[in-house]
Amino acid sequence: MNNQSGMGKLRVIIAALAIAGLAGAGLTGCADATSDDAPAAAAPSAPPVTSAVVIQRAVTETQEFSGRLEAIEVVAIRPRVSGYITAVNFKPGAEVKKGEVLFVIDPRPYQAEADRTKAVAAAAQARADLARLELQRAERLLADKAIAQREFDERSAGQKELDASVRAAQAEHETARLNLAYTRVTSPIDGRVSKAEITLGNLVDATAVLTSVVSLERIYASFDGDESTYLRVSRRTNAGQPVDVKVGLAGEEGFPHSGKLEFVDNQLDSRSGSVRMRATLANTDRALAPGLFARVQIAGGAPTPQILIVDRAINTDQDRKFVYVVDKDGKAEYRSVKLGPLDDGLRIVREGLKPGEKIVVNGLQRVRPGAPIAAQVVPMVATAAPAAATPAAATGA
Repeated sequence: MNNQSGMGKLRVIIAALAIAGLAGAGLTGCADATSDDAPAAAAPSAPPVTSAVVIQRAVTETQEFSGRLEAIEVVAIRPRVSGYITAVNFKPGAEVKKGEVLFVIDPRPYQAEADRTKAVAAAAQARADLARLELQRAERLLADKAIAQREFDERSAGQKELDASVRAAQAEHETARLNLAYTRVTSPIDGRVSKAEITLGNLVDATAVLTSVVSLERIYASFDGDESTYLRVSRRTNAGQPVDVKVGLAGEEGFPHSGKLEFVDNQLDSRSGSVRMRATLANTDRALAPGLFARVQIAGGAPTPQILIVDRAINTDQDRKFVYVVDKDGKAEYRSVKLGPLDDGLRIVREGLKPGEKIVVNGLQRVRPGAPIAAQVVPMVATAAPAAATPAAATGA
């Protein structure tokens, strides 16, 4: 009896579970029906971007190097005579002319020496003149056989000795005059003077450096070029063709200073693979000063056709550069590119793009590879496109 009662309860439980399962299936079917009747979700709209057609034009490629400006003439001003400094006639950093007096050394001892040697030379000249007159008398006496030949020869030798003494005295006087002139220390070139290293009242000799003067009208830009640049420019210089060089200073945009390559060393440094080069630039406005850091640009020869784009269109993917190309279906295509130097504000693309292709230049953060985009075409210019040029700005969004 108990077994029959337990079996009955089990049948009731199984039946209840079956009914619950049928009810769940019905609810699921209703939910599916409801889902089929719901409208599909709207596809995301294409993001607005700005695009531009790549440019192809003939470009004379350039190479850039780092260097330093150097004065063409640098003179360390040293005294030629010793003595006390009695005057300093310049302001530190001022421009001076060739022959301008910079320092004065006490001239009185040298003036006295010049006067003494002048007197010695005059006395020697007087003795020589007297000896010449006596020699002339001796010549007449010898002709009359009034004196012996030996006496005449002695007077002749004495006169020559006195003439030599005159020349020696005159040389001493000239040396004294030069030393007197050296008490006025002058600038040997036109240029800019440094500060006075030795000031008024100090005793100086020939080992002292009083100041220095550097030339200003023209200036050197020295730099180390690579092997390929050396081969290219040496062919041109050997053929007598000038090589144009442009220079930019720290803080300057581009290369506003123009010059010519003036010197290429006769050998390369085997350790660094570089060669010393030097350009000459005009410095009429005095904007260039020796020692300044310089960015040096050398023209690369004959123009060749190149693809050009703006730098803002370039993205970085780890160690690779890429751009987004707008394909024929209006979608963004990931394109890896190999870049070259700048030319007039645009970047040279050596590999990865073809003439006539269109790339995204603004709105890159909204672009995904393979996704549709709403691209508005603008010119490929080096400056950033104005905000009004974007589709969002044009529609007032």
